[in-house]
Amino acid sequence: MLFLTMLAAALGLGTAGAARALDRQLAGRLTVQIIDGDPVRRDASAARVLATLRTLPEVTRVAAVDRAELTRLLRPWLGSDGADPGLPVPAMIDVDLGGQDDAAVAAVARAVRGVAPTARVDRHETWMSPVSGVMRSLTLLALGIVLLMAGATAAVVVLAARAGLETHRATIEVMHMLGSTDLQVARLFQRRVAIDAAIGGVAGAGVAIAVILLIMTRLQGLGSELLDGGGCPRPTGPRWARCRSGSSCWRWSPRARRSCAR
Repeated sequence: MLFLTMLAAALGLGTAGAARALDRQLAGRLTVQIIDGDPVRRDASAARVLATLRTLPEVTRVAAVDRAELTRLLRPWLGSDGADPGLPVPAMIDVDLGGQDDAAVAAVARAVRGVAPTARVDRHETWMSPVSGVMRSLTLLALGIVLLMAGATAAVVVLAARAGLETHRATIEVMHMLGSTDLQVARLFQRRVAIDAAIGGVAGAGVAIAVILLIMTRLQGLGSELLDGGGCPRPTGPRWARCRSGSSCWRWSPRARRSCAR
């Protein structure tokens, strides 16, 4: 019971922490897209929008997304065709606001559309709000499971104690006739239940901690592969390459291991 309770609590705490981190990362962040099939007009519009955004008091940081970064982001869907110069990829500008109020977002949107009427202003919070809602629901679900497991654990202890008393009813009656008090008899059962609960709790907690650490390690490795795995060269021939710890590429050879170019 403690094993399941700790897993549910870890799920709730992890989901709540991830939801808070997501809210902090997305708060006050916008992406401006300049959509134009003509690269010259697109780049000119992007330059005007960039200059306009730098003059707004609501904006704390503005930066144009590099074409190479856009190509890297499109690689999982378009492959090598994403690097084709003739591909009409929109120009994108990342914007950070000093606050996350709707008035600041509206002011930025008006300024952008005044320079480039076809531009799109996407608010990160709007796109990710369903994900945040699901994460909060999972947190509440985990809290409910923890409460149910705590109630079930208490019920198990009560039932075990009552079953023990019922099993040893005849022995307890003999002890009473010999002068034992209810408190003395109860202490015997309390000691036994406490020992059993301590042994089971320590075992369950140890296994739960091991499982939680294993899941955390796997999730960290999965996140690193998703973020950095695209920059490593593919294995070819006897000298093959792979990502290590999601942050570095290593080239392996029969003699030595050398850092490879990303």
